[in-house]
Amino acid sequence: MCSLWRGTLLTLTSSLNRRVFQCCRQLGRSYNIASCMPEAVAFQGVSDHSGLYKFSVNESDRFWGAVARQRLSWISPFHTVQNCDFSQGKIKWFEGGKLNVSVNCLDRHVQTCPERVALIWERDEPGTEVKITYRQLLELTCRLGNLLKRQGVRRGDCVTIYMPPCPLAMASMLACARIGAAHNVVFAGFSSEALADRIRDAQSSTVITVNQGVRGGKVVDLKRTVDQAVQNCPTVQQVLVAMRTENTVPMTDRDVPLEEEMMKEDVVCEPVAMDSEDVLFLLYTSGSTGKPKGLVHTQAGYLLYTSLTHRYVFNYHDGDVFGCVADIGWITGHSYIVYGPLCNGGTTVLFESTPVYPNPGRYWEMVERLGINQFYGAPTAIRLLLKYGDEWVQNYNRSSLKTLGSVGEPINTEAWEWYHRVVGDGRCPVVDTWWQTETGGICIAPRPADPEAEIVPGMAMHPFYGIKPALLDTEVVTGDGVVLQSAQFPAFLRLRLALCYNQYCPLNCATPLLGFFFTGDGAHRSKEGYYQIIGRLDDVINVSGHRLGTAELEDVVVCTIIIMFVWDLFPLLNHGG
Repeated sequence: MCSLWRGTLLTLTSSLNRRVFQCCRQLGRSYNIASCMPEAVAFQGVSDHSGLYKFSVNESDRFWGAVARQRLSWISPFHTVQNCDFSQGKIKWFEGGKLNVSVNCLDRHVQTCPERVALIWERDEPGTEVKITYRQLLELTCRLGNLLKRQGVRRGDCVTIYMPPCPLAMASMLACARIGAAHNVVFAGFSSEALADRIRDAQSSTVITVNQGVRGGKVVDLKRTVDQAVQNCPTVQQVLVAMRTENTVPMTDRDVPLEEEMMKEDVVCEPVAMDSEDVLFLLYTSGSTGKPKGLVHTQAGYLLYTSLTHRYVFNYHDGDVFGCVADIGWITGHSYIVYGPLCNGGTTVLFESTPVYPNPGRYWEMVERLGINQFYGAPTAIRLLLKYGDEWVQNYNRSSLKTLGSVGEPINTEAWEWYHRVVGDGRCPVVDTWWQTETGGICIAPRPADPEAEIVPGMAMHPFYGIKPALLDTEVVTGDGVVLQSAQFPAFLRLRLALCYNQYCPLNCATPLLGFFFTGDGAHRSKEGYYQIIGRLDDVINVSGHRLGTAELEDVVVCTIIIMFVWDLFPLLNHGG
């Protein structure tokens, strides 16, 4: 590991933050943890976030049992919080419990606040957003659920969804959950071959798509891609086609006009009582290293964990507008556009466009127009927008922002600093989140923490409640190593028979390590216990025996540029320039 560069850079960039943090600690401010998490009242001896984290790890059953009973609506209560033995591939949470995910995301909010905006669809065309209330989204979901049942979809079936970010895509996911079917959302940028692979593996008889997608001012013929894909998918019996544009597309006997048929259905669809461990969805990894792997997430544990991380990592409060600009085809969209925000009764933004359409101010114009309070984006987009300068950000009012988030690959220090200083005006905490498709939700992030806790640029920092990370070199270590993850938290993937179990429990691990999941990411843990993710272990450069990850290389390049710039200034400084 390039510890010298990392140590130097972190010292330069975080010294001010540390001084502020130390001053705030000296103020001795009191903090009532129960005002943040009401369940903590019953957790003896817990008075702050550090104590709450320790309780969640040491008293796992009590912690997760309490939050599950309080935060989810159950049809039948669970009798066992967890029954897990990862060394044997056994992961079961909330056994005996029955619930319906769509009821938790829609019905219970319709009972209390039917006209609250659930979804803001930020269409590709700026200024043409569509707002949908919880009542409207429930009616849309029920009509679509009834249509799927009329088309022969039953509990346990898997429906493939190949759609751009749009309300009907979200309603399709919720409709599947309502009638007990699993969904398999495929990113609408994938080729017909990639789509066909995922349809066949999921054994879907039903595909939902749109005639065309619109992104960055360009029209994409998604129906044509589906037509090509299903030629090699003998299980497909029907394709439901929604209309995103007014352009007609060729329709066959297999194709069903979605909106036309959906309007024939009733606005009431009885939800199916699902076991906690029934499949909620399949989601396929990118397949960059081989055949795509279909990962399974289940009902109760996944929903609970995404709602909890959404509320506490981003400090989400009722009435806030949450803007995650990921695509619903990825796990980020599943967890932090759909299930987490809706379970919390939040208002979530569904972004159809690109960061630079029609210009590099698109994100920030949207923040001003929609009044977004939490913004969650990828380091790739942040670095792209940084190149265009500060003006595109400062042209717009971003005073509504309260929290900035980063998701995906590690964020380099320069991008973090720009994000914090320019986008957030130096007042919004930046939460650099680490997690994976396999984990279902955020595992390491600077928040939740006590109100004045420091945030170190470029570091994910703290494990979330119930998360027990470890680092591995040739054994479990405390400095640099491979991230291992205890699988005993509710949102972790459930292993499929088709999945190579050794990928998650490597054969070269010693026996005491068999209770851990191998993430494939490298990390550094500081003396304060903060985690910094340095990138994938299969994405490194070997220099004189040092394996350098992407995050390390980015920080070294940026630090070198800064040093060269300062060095070039010396002649000017010496001459009073």
